[in-house]
Amino acid sequence: YVMGGDIAKFEEELAKLCSVPYAIAVANGTDALILSMKVLGIGSGDEVITAPNSFIASAGSIAAVGATVRFCDVAENHNIDPEKLESVISDKTKAIMPVHLTGRPAPMDEINAIAEKYDLFVIEDSAQAIGAKYKNRPVGSLGDMGCFSLHPLKNLFVMGDGGFITLSDEDMYRKIKHLQNHGLINRNECAYWGINSRLDTLNAAIGLIKLKYFPDITRRFREIADMYRKGLSNVVDVPVDSADEYAVYHNFVIGADDRDELQKYLSDMNIGSAVHYPILLHLQEAASELGYKEGDFPVAEKLNKRQLSLPIFPELTDEEVGSVISAICEFYND
Repeated sequence: YVMGGDIAKFEEELAKLCSVPYAIAVANGTDALILSMKVLGIGSGDEVITAPNSFIASAGSIAAVGATVRFCDVAENHNIDPEKLESVISDKTKAIMPVHLTGRPAPMDEINAIAEKYDLFVIEDSAQAIGAKYKNRPVGSLGDMGCFSLHPLKNLFVMGDGGFITLSDEDMYRKIKHLQNHGLINRNECAYWGINSRLDTLNAAIGLIKLKYFPDITRRFREIADMYRKGLSNVVDVPVDSADEYAVYHNFVIGADDRDELQKYLSDMNIGSAVHYPILLHLQEAASELGYKEGDFPVAEKLNKRQLSLPIFPELTDEEVGSVISAICEFYND
């Protein structure tokens, strides 16, 4: 039940999926971020740059290893704007954590060039982006580490929490393997102070089965996104893949005037929607000691006031997608 044989099989398949030599199954996506920073030696006195519009785990994991969170504003595609990165880098900066938000890959060539210039690590927060590609290369293979979630809300998920790390460095791979299991090198000897972050063997067995269906799952996410794009492009702002992107649309996020009124209208018609995320990270109470204020990240804040996530999951029928499109068009045409 713990560290059984299906774990290694699942890790092997995940490594293949992400085109890397190694994958390590862990308890959740947050632990994937924490373990990645621990193995890279990131901790107290270091700064890690990430986006202010992600889920709380991106910044929370940085704080969890004792480092300081530094935010960089985003571009119109909701991902870190590389043109603004260098202004955030200080002599304490140790890593950049781009977030492939909503399943759209961040501009990794530009980010990696800046990281190389300043000798920084790059940790991909790929929690929402399994299967996505940047310039035909899978996310998780584009930085020093890739960190994924297998939470039940993700495009590929297990029956509960789960996550994994992807990487190419063999020494770091071996060290994380110890760190995720209390730092033990055998039953009685501990080489490092580690944590307990092991994916259950039962979930690995489930994951192996679900991986067989994953290409079809990804295809369906993209089909639904394409239907929304074609049906709504004349009434709201819709995401469009750039030439460099193969997005997997974990969320399909539109930009809408009268966003709150639209959300209520959809709710009245029994159509679910959500705002991911209503309070940006730099405005959370937990971030108050960092000294940020409203207005510090104008693009993220502008997008936040207009964004709305529409229903998207593989079991959604074409008819149901059409109903969502019709409702939004009716709202703006009334």
